[in-house]
Amino acid sequence: MGYRSVFIQSAARISVRQQQLVILTDAERHLPLEDVDCLLLEDPRSTLTAAALAACAEAGVTVFICDARHMPCGVYTPWNSHSRQYAVIKDQLALTLPAKKRLWQQLVRAKIENQARCLQQCGAAEAAAALQSRAAAVQSGDATHQESAAAAQYFPALFGKGFTRGGECAVNAGLNYGYAIMRGHLARLLAGYGFLPALGLNHCSELNAFNLADDLIEPYRPLVDLFVATQIGPQAPAALSPAIKHRLLELLHAEMRIDGKRHTAAHAMELTVQSLRRACGERGAALLLPELTGTELHRYE
Repeated sequence: MGYRSVFIQSAARISVRQQQLVILTDAERHLPLEDVDCLLLEDPRSTLTAAALAACAEAGVTVFICDARHMPCGVYTPWNSHSRQYAVIKDQLALTLPAKKRLWQQLVRAKIENQARCLQQCGAAEAAAALQSRAAAVQSGDATHQESAAAAQYFPALFGKGFTRGGECAVNAGLNYGYAIMRGHLARLLAGYGFLPALGLNHCSELNAFNLADDLIEPYRPLVDLFVATQIGPQAPAALSPAIKHRLLELLHAEMRIDGKRHTAAHAMELTVQSLRRACGERGAALLLPELTGTELHRYE
């Protein structure tokens, strides 16, 4: 598994040579493909050879493309990368509504618990305690809508009264950028494990090709929230700096606790997807979901 996030801000030509990613800008740089976890191209003038795309797919590298506003707008996912894709899809389609509701309950509970941990780390202990109570009250399918009630308390406590997710500001720009990175990485993992990303557990929009990714991202969102709350001030310009974008990309390598162990967020996502595969095949199997510990990068021993 790769461990490097490659952020390319200027126009570049990217190719592959002898299992090395060759990046040509003002100079030529070489990176071993096996070291690369994700590649983000921000400048629309950049080019990527077909051979490089194929090599990235084979090596499991997530490739992000940005739009004219320099926001991630697409992710490259390989085809037929799972040897038993038909079996995975059959099990996914066979999930009953009660089973989907139980899995969604686990995701919402983990999300609210991580929101509470985020508030705790930001010094909002009273609001964190209120969210812990809401997490404990989440029912199958979130029948009592604890997720939306928690959000109504969470965002004002984290970013100040009057904050809304629809406004144009540095905070929302940072959240949108970070969420897009997490969502794209999950979409690539789901495709790699043979799932149909459009077939969600709770999200079910006919216009959304990544409903399942939008389900699984929920407990990972607070990692982005914590970074934005601690690293991007409310008075910062709405246009994110390249340094902040790079650090948002590197959140894939931030440390999280999952299944009693510490891993990168990217590997935790893979463990979550693997556990979803088990849950589809073994009725009653629980999802492996992350616990927020901070935004520090994971250090390998």
